[in-house]
Amino acid sequence: MVKILISADMEGATGVTWPADVEPGAPEWERCRSMFTSDVNAAVLGFFDGGADEVLINEAHSTMRNLLLEQLDERAEMLTGRHKSLSMVEGVQHGDVDGIAFVGYHAGAGMEGVLAHTYLANSITGVWVNDERASEGLLNAHVVAEYGVPVVLVTGDDVACEDALGYAPEALKVAVKDHVSRYAAVCRTPARTAADIRSAAKEAARLAVRHEPHRAGPFTVALEFDAEHLALSATVVPGVERTGERKVAYTSATMYEGIRTFKAVTTIVSAAVEENYG
Repeated sequence: MVKILISADMEGATGVTWPADVEPGAPEWERCRSMFTSDVNAAVLGFFDGGADEVLINEAHSTMRNLLLEQLDERAEMLTGRHKSLSMVEGVQHGDVDGIAFVGYHAGAGMEGVLAHTYLANSITGVWVNDERASEGLLNAHVVAEYGVPVVLVTGDDVACEDALGYAPEALKVAVKDHVSRYAAVCRTPARTAADIRSAAKEAARLAVRHEPHRAGPFTVALEFDAEHLALSATVVPGVERTGERKVAYTSATMYEGIRTFKAVTTIVSAAVEENYG
């Protein structure tokens, strides 16, 4: 039995280039949901083409209620909604996942890339793990490695695919658009990207082989914010210490602990952002 988990984010989806494209409730978001679903469904179809027995999709964007269930292949299942222990990679911890796909991923805060950010759309200007610049892809790759699950497929813009070379060199990569600026890209059509993703997922299915858990900790995670009061607010989380005017850091024995602390920090920080002065 081969089970694939798809972690589905939206900023790296086909056709997405603008904040309103991914902001729930906006007319542009409603339009882009279909293209996002097309990317995810193409991965589902490709994994089944490649011999997968089960595919579970974990919604990983914003409210985590963006994909159109009724447009997905009926063999797939979808975990939707917020407040999950491992957030973007929820489901990997149960010991039955053989490979994970990062679909619709993007570059990290402070990097080039379409809608590049790390967890918060703004406020965070950089994240580092053991002094390495980190995207959500890198953070999540460290988490899933602790469960022996390889990253087998990454889709997003060309910068996200290049970023993935660092944390998942063997994974198949599909660029659905080419970065021009934070809010502009040269986009492929949904029909073309669906074909590309399906083909890559079929090949990626052979990489879905669970291995021994890899524990690379401890991990020192550092965050830089765009305002000093956000660094101060982050220190409410136990273990988080201020390391500069706009910087904090903490150390976790495992990335399971590290990502949960990261989520706590971003939740506190987002609540500390004022409407006009940030």
